[in-house]
Amino acid sequence: MFKALIDGLEEKLSQCQRDLEAVNSRLCGAELSPDTRKSLEKEKNSLMNKASNYEKELKLLRQENRKNMLLSVAIFILLSLIYACWTM
Repeated sequence: MFKALIDGLEEKLSQCQRDLEAVNSRLCGAELSPDTRKSLEKEKNSLMNKASNYEKELKLLRQENRKNMLLSVAIFILLSLIYACWTM
């Protein structure tokens, strides 16, 4: 379940970073009118905020995924011990 969410967020983050690179290259390129520069700066800030939010969300999903994996391993070990004790 978390794998699909993580993959989706990673793809969104990747696209956001590509868009950010494109905006940066346009900003560093030819002479821009003040309005165009302001618009690109606004878009850059928006993309940076999106990327930051995606990174935070990915971090939380990965932590939750680790917790679930550890819980699964603990349950497996517990069931294995119960089975081993039962069959002795």
